[in-house]
Amino acid sequence: MDANPGHAESAGLKERTIVTSRIIDAPRELVFDAFTRPDHLARWWGPDGFTTTTSAFDMRPGGAWRFVMHGPDGRDYQNRITYDEVKRPERIAYRHAGEDEVVPVQFSVVITFEDLAGKTRLTLAAEFASAAERDRQIREHKADEGGRQTLGRLAQTIAEDTFTFSRTLDAPRDLVWRMWTEEKHLAKWWGPKGFAWLTGRLDLRPGGSFHYGMKAPNGTEMWGKFVFHEIAAPERLVFANSFADSRGNIVHSRHIETWPLEVLNTLTLAGQGGRTVLVLRGAPINASEEERAKFRSFTASMNMGFNGTFDQLEAYLAEQK
Repeated sequence: MDANPGHAESAGLKERTIVTSRIIDAPRELVFDAFTRPDHLARWWGPDGFTTTTSAFDMRPGGAWRFVMHGPDGRDYQNRITYDEVKRPERIAYRHAGEDEVVPVQFSVVITFEDLAGKTRLTLAAEFASAAERDRQIREHKADEGGRQTLGRLAQTIAEDTFTFSRTLDAPRDLVWRMWTEEKHLAKWWGPKGFAWLTGRLDLRPGGSFHYGMKAPNGTEMWGKFVFHEIAAPERLVFANSFADSRGNIVHSRHIETWPLEVLNTLTLAGQGGRTVLVLRGAPINASEEERAKFRSFTASMNMGFNGTFDQLEAYLAEQK
């Protein structure tokens, strides 16, 4: 008789489970977002060489995702996933079966998204009915390697959708942090070069916002809004940036067709002997693939725009010193 039945149960669960984990260099909001639309999943779901076609998608507890995986050998694999739990951005749980039992591979999966200071540890734990079935899936279908390849494709897709800008500033980190988190300083440098500041209102807290207005050289007004997700002074600031109207409502761009409504940005500041290495990374959230493609196509112009903006920051920092 087992003196520790809980230990025996845990050991048995481990023998029935395939665990696949990877640290992805992106905030977990972005990683979670990749699971939420069939057009996103089509870009990365499945091992190398597989493609996916969705026939139905309803991501909620009790809802189902029905799809076909097309193997590199030309074979089609019918699949059905039924969601048990969807908790953004922390956890997804579902049960898997072949559609109408055409491919009777049944197991349950728990996906967890762990925040690692701007990165994400993504873990998939697939539990089978028995240790023998788990071992068969590994032996005959290389399920363990397939999981690793799938997460590799996910990481690559997220990297393709992420814009990164960096600059080393000749100022201490605490001062650079104040440039980003105090309204009086933001008014002096934030925005495209040549734009005149109109007004701004800053509410620096998770869930708070920064609503601002500027005037272009041709007299056109442009309004924008940050919504803060995370504030970790003086190291990291996570916020969603959007176009807005003068009342603070988030709106689509009037100038760039199919531009994403929200771009999640992660600002990191690293001190370096009295200087500061600034890295700003942004990617669309809650966006269609068409909007993501538009974002990717503007990489060069975004780089030019941020160069002008951070030229203004450097000039203003020099004045503060």
